[in-house]
Amino acid sequence: MTEPYDLITMGRIGVDIYPLQTGVPLAQVETFGKFLGGSATNVAVAAARLGRRTAVISRTGHDPFGDYLHQALREFGVDDRWVSPVEEYPTPVTFCEIFPPDDFPLYFYRRPKAPDLVIHPEELDRDAIAAARIFWITGTGLCEEPSRGATLAALEARAKAGPTVFDLDWRPMFWGGEGGASKDGGATGAAAMDTARPYYEAALRYATVAVGNVDEAEVATGLREPKACAQALLELGVELAVIKQGPKGVLAVHRDGRVAEVPPTPVEVVNGLGAGDSFGGALCHGLLSGWDLEPMMRYANAAGAIVASRLACSSAMPTADEVDAFLADRR
Repeated sequence: MTEPYDLITMGRIGVDIYPLQTGVPLAQVETFGKFLGGSATNVAVAAARLGRRTAVISRTGHDPFGDYLHQALREFGVDDRWVSPVEEYPTPVTFCEIFPPDDFPLYFYRRPKAPDLVIHPEELDRDAIAAARIFWITGTGLCEEPSRGATLAALEARAKAGPTVFDLDWRPMFWGGEGGASKDGGATGAAAMDTARPYYEAALRYATVAVGNVDEAEVATGLREPKACAQALLELGVELAVIKQGPKGVLAVHRDGRVAEVPPTPVEVVNGLGAGDSFGGALCHGLLSGWDLEPMMRYANAAGAIVASRLACSSAMPTADEVDAFLADRR
């Protein structure tokens, strides 16, 4: 029997087309780089860079960009056996603009439907999902069928057999909204959250860990104060709630009463996109290593900061030696 994976993630995959010029509007950018992308995929890459055996459940178009994604996954050491082609839809691409330190607009090209939303329940390897040391799903996977049903079926098959992480991953445009959550998206954002919340609550019943920023936690809980969000997530069924607070750092609250509040790790930001996925991969590494909350959050913060100081996402994910050196330099 094959050894269980350290981490299986399920969700978005696509091609990130990032400008090689910073501080330039997309209309004026002349040179771009092509990178493996998609939140769940980046988390698998991040954990693989830290020495973990990882795999992704997703789908691409049957096209050259899909071929590129398989090639990139293999180069990063991520198993692509559950990444299959969809004939009728193209591989998604995502463009961004880069205005450091905190403005990185994203433009998703995922219509009429993204292949990673065409994962069917009957295609799942439920035994592998149940056996994985960590299983990771995202909020985007709940936004449309058949992915929604497949995500919930995977969680049911998992049945909290081990750490099961729900990345709250709020993208209101995938739910008929706009902008950010209610803070930025106005009435449309609020309406999108109302649509999403029952599905988030259903997924949380099967999760042991919830991770997200305050906007994302609001989708699940209706609350915005970080400690109240964390408590509400625990009441919805998880054992560990991790609330990312940007410049205020990160809050982690465990059902057993342990709490860690860790400040951010200052860096000169080049591109903030991907920092959260690096954080997620490092969080999984810490969970697998059995670390306590505070060192785990410091390590994950450091991994995220390293990626924020670099241009790309997947190819910017740090190795364990790089994270250790980064932390040592700041002691």
